[in-house]
Amino acid sequence: MTELEARIRASFDRQTMMKTLGATLTAIAPGQIGISAPILPGSLQQHGAGHAGLAFSIGDSAAGYAALSVMPEEAEVMTVEMKINLMSPATGELLLAEGRVIRPGRRILVVAADVWAITGDTRKHVAMLQGTMIPV
Repeated sequence: MTELEARIRASFDRQTMMKTLGATLTAIAPGQIGISAPILPGSLQQHGAGHAGLAFSIGDSAAGYAALSVMPEEAEVMTVEMKINLMSPATGELLLAEGRVIRPGRRILVVAADVWAITGDTRKHVAMLQGTMIPV
């Protein structure tokens, strides 16, 4: 395990929200992070699709960890603002958020994430997030 991977995993393991959602890290690379979460009965909205809150939570975390992955070892980041576009109902077995850094800055990092609903080998693009992170 690389130093970067160990640092991201240690931080992720401290997030009780991700544990509540059953989320796991699926990819770790500088400026890019993947997080998946099953669409559980407790995370559905009234029409039977995954709740937008699930997509937002893992998308925000994937984008945030992408930002953290390009920061110095002693740094942490927090979300300043995050926008989400919901494009399709999140129906499937799980959601996969792929976060990335758009522009790393010293004071503000611009980030984005795409969220996909996965069923077997099929991926459906269900949400896009864009926002800013701040080193703390």
